[in-house]
Amino acid sequence: MTILLQVPATSASAVADSTANAAASAAAAQRLGLFDLVAKGGWVMVPIAFLFFATLYLIIERWILIRKQGKVDEGFVDNVKDMLLQGNVKSAESFCKNQRTAAGRVFEKAVGRVGMGTNKDIENTIETVGQIEISRMERNLGYLGVIAGIAPMLGFIGTISGIIRIFYDISLSDNISVGIIAGGLYEKMITSGAGLVVGVIAYSGYHLLNMMIERFTLKLEMNAFDFMEVLQKPTETARVR
Repeated sequence: MTILLQVPATSASAVADSTANAAASAAAAQRLGLFDLVAKGGWVMVPIAFLFFATLYLIIERWILIRKQGKVDEGFVDNVKDMLLQGNVKSAESFCKNQRTAAGRVFEKAVGRVGMGTNKDIENTIETVGQIEISRMERNLGYLGVIAGIAPMLGFIGTISGIIRIFYDISLSDNISVGIIAGGLYEKMITSGAGLVVGVIAYSGYHLLNMMIERFTLKLEMNAFDFMEVLQKPTETARVR
């Protein structure tokens, strides 16, 4: 009798384990990976993917350039001022040229004007060359702004076209079910999510890079003020000239 009671119990346990394993297998089969989600987004994912890689390239390329060209060494302007006060204009010009940075090029042109024009001419030279260097840093940043606006709209276009397709299929089959609507809709919402992600990355990169340029501009203005202060002192100006 004891043996007969144990057999059903064992069979019930085996059935329960089998059911649990089957449920787990079904759940695993229903999971979607990132590549599967992207593939289900449709043709709109192709331009969105292109914009994504273009965004990464622009952000990395501009970040490297701005970080390198916007570097201003501590004591750079002080060294230039010391050389000018000692009358070593050529040495100061060579020192600025060897910096190989935006600030170095700005002050190289400014030092080259020392003794050849008025302080106002030197100040105008700093302002003009500074604007040129800032424009070089800002080059291609406008594309990030365009991508930040276009990518989300492309995602919405993909979603709207998918919804139109869903209702068109419903009109043909005359079958309104949650499965049909939800199954097609979640695939089309992928494009909206992808477009928003790309747009956020482009928007963030655009403003972060502009913040780096603004910091460089502030440093350049402070250094230009210190530089012009030397030239505006009568006794020191006489020594420079």
